[in-house]
Amino acid sequence: MSEPLWAVLAEEGGNVSGLHRRIERAHADGGLEEWGVTRVPSLSTLQRVVLRDLRAGRVLEVARPSRNRVEAGRYDRVLAELKLERAGEGLPVVDAVPVAPPGPGTGEGGEEDTGPSRDGVRLFVPGARVVSTAGVAAVVEVAAHTVAARGIGCVFGEPGVGKTVAVQQALHLLPDRVPVWRAVVGVKPGLPQMRASLLDALGLAAGSLSHRAQPADHALGEALRRPGVLFLDDAQRLSPPLLDYLRLLWDEPGTAAALLLCGAGAERVIARASALRSRVLTWHQVPGLDQERLAEMLALFHDVWEGVDPADVGWADATVARGNFRTWAKITSHVYALSRRGRDVRVDRALMEQACARLGPYP
Repeated sequence: MSEPLWAVLAEEGGNVSGLHRRIERAHADGGLEEWGVTRVPSLSTLQRVVLRDLRAGRVLEVARPSRNRVEAGRYDRVLAELKLERAGEGLPVVDAVPVAPPGPGTGEGGEEDTGPSRDGVRLFVPGARVVSTAGVAAVVEVAAHTVAARGIGCVFGEPGVGKTVAVQQALHLLPDRVPVWRAVVGVKPGLPQMRASLLDALGLAAGSLSHRAQPADHALGEALRRPGVLFLDDAQRLSPPLLDYLRLLWDEPGTAAALLLCGAGAERVIARASALRSRVLTWHQVPGLDQERLAEMLALFHDVWEGVDPADVGWADATVARGNFRTWAKITSHVYALSRRGRDVRVDRALMEQACARLGPYP
């Protein structure tokens, strides 16, 4: 895969079939040489090469909401126009650069990694990769706009559709990286617990400030004068008074940070806090997985799905997964385990039925 081909794949949103069609059209027009290709490869060969490069750690940064292509650097220009603080002009990034997941046999001590996750998102199976789908790309656009405008955004959807994965990916792909603070929300938190969570996320002295309302609020207000983004997951746990407290923090004239709220049912909770609801800049619902590209997406997610009949994948989705990312991660875990019972075990309908049966009556 040459760099020009890899760039075309990013333009196609990671769609290998779309890349293959572009190569065929270029061949018909006699323009293959500019991509470093001498002949048209088969679709299966192209998929294998892409998977090989991904396993080797090559990064595919996709930003293609829906069916619209996004020009390289488009969001860089948007953020510059909206006066987002650029790298080298302000505070350093406080969150870690994402690390490519290790392949089989590359865990610590030479042992195989058995519990991969991305920022707390458990994938249940070694060798799994986070896939930049069109849904993820749409969240990237929404998050970039919200952060650039220093506004408030709400990302919502059914449990398990991949909201947190999409937002985490969006935060990692923010152009030139901005400070990202992640607050953890407890179950039925009170105002002191909420203050402590925000203070911890912003790197302030939570122990000495969380029960001293005025000094804590002053410290939070000063911290939020810095351009950055506060990501608050499971926002559906917050009561209307706590949401109103967030609204008061963001109503401060000097606040320059953006706020991203995420959670299943977060939109309904925020709707009951009318003052905050009126200040939300962006609402975005994360849908279930794209049925047309499901088999291809699973092959990118884990190697165990390579060559599996799309009809069998469609059966499992219609009867068990129903477009739910978390359920497909569980199915992948069981398919992986069952396929390793012996040599040349084929992933077919019978094996997938065994894997799905392990999910119980409420997958």
